[in-house]
Amino acid sequence: MDTDYETIILETGETMEKAVSHTLHEFSTLHTGKASPSMVESLAVTVEAYGGSSMQLKELAAITTPDLRTIQIQPWDRSVIREVERAIQTANLGFNPIVNGTLIRIPIPELSGDRRRALVKMAYQKAEDGRIGIRHARHEALRSLKSLRKAGEISEDDLKRYEEDVQEETDQHIKEIAEHLKHKEKELTTV
Repeated sequence: MDTDYETIILETGETMEKAVSHTLHEFSTLHTGKASPSMVESLAVTVEAYGGSSMQLKELAAITTPDLRTIQIQPWDRSVIREVERAIQTANLGFNPIVNGTLIRIPIPELSGDRRRALVKMAYQKAEDGRIGIRHARHEALRSLKSLRKAGEISEDDLKRYEEDVQEETDQHIKEIAEHLKHKEKELTTV
């Protein structure tokens, strides 16, 4: 009897946790104008090198941030430096790479007020997507619990208590997303 309930609660918690993790990952793609290796490590930057092989940038080069406004890329093989430069340009990330000998430097421009507001709006949308995922997990859990009640495996009182547990789990995860959104908004609006 309790095993089914426990399985439902466990799976619901895992699904909600995945929604929060996905939201945090989505937040990490919204950059504040500070240089970060993740800005070019994305799947968007694919380098055609060594006779047409597609490789991720991080497989071909060391990516560092020597200061807050610069990403520095140092290919391990100097012969692919032009291919790396071309891949960054064609990835449409809005960067203008500068080749300096064996290094590629990418200056990160300061964000305008409009761009910051647009990023905050995007953060709110990503948070809402996360909340939708959590509410969907809640809906599925409640549906499963009602099926258990209909099958006579749990009582009406148990159903009410379990529904409260699911709602508590939902509230906790939605609150977590709200806290992360508040932090991201502050990060995006701080000049």
